[in-house]
Amino acid sequence: MTEGERTEPLYFKGMQKLIKEKVGGIIDIKELVIDIHGEGCSTGRLIEITDQIVKDAKIMYQNIWVVFDKDDFEDFDQAIKDGENKGYHIAWSNQSFEYWIYLHFNYSDSALHRHQWNGKLDELFRQYNLGDGKYRKNYENIYNMLNHYGGVDTAIKNAKRRMSGFDKNVDKPSEYDPGTMVYQLVEDLKKYLQ
Repeated sequence: MTEGERTEPLYFKGMQKLIKEKVGGIIDIKELVIDIHGEGCSTGRLIEITDQIVKDAKIMYQNIWVVFDKDDFEDFDQAIKDGENKGYHIAWSNQSFEYWIYLHFNYSDSALHRHQWNGKLDELFRQYNLGDGKYRKNYENIYNMLNHYGGVDTAIKNAKRRMSGFDKNVDKPSEYDPGTMVYQLVEDLKKYLQ
């Protein structure tokens, strides 16, 4: 399940399409998109909604991943802890999913605001002539675009490098800026593409 405007679900939809092409009907990946915006919304609410979806499902899910950003949510750390306590895998990003996208091109451990990551992505999309030369959240083929030059493997390598010092028993995700655990979900899904 992903939270976010468009980029996160489109990225994972690209992976889903490749997996379905490779293994046919053997695997079924569910895409559940919840946009959390407006007053009173929180990352904790995403965990509550995930609980409800799992409870109401007619099938038993074995491997549940929840994807969300820190943005400005104050309950970020608690939502991660609550989700993990329920057995969910949490693919969080601090500050935003755009940091994960940036890692497809370059390594960085600079704590930038999410809007600054968007600016850096604009430069990279122009440099690599991706899309219309500007980073947009609604590219239907964002996964393939980013993986064209082996970017997914680069992102995994860069994220592992950045997160190698993260200790979930000591460090708070909200203070580990930048940071992302999205690479764990992507590695898990990539197994089906090999």
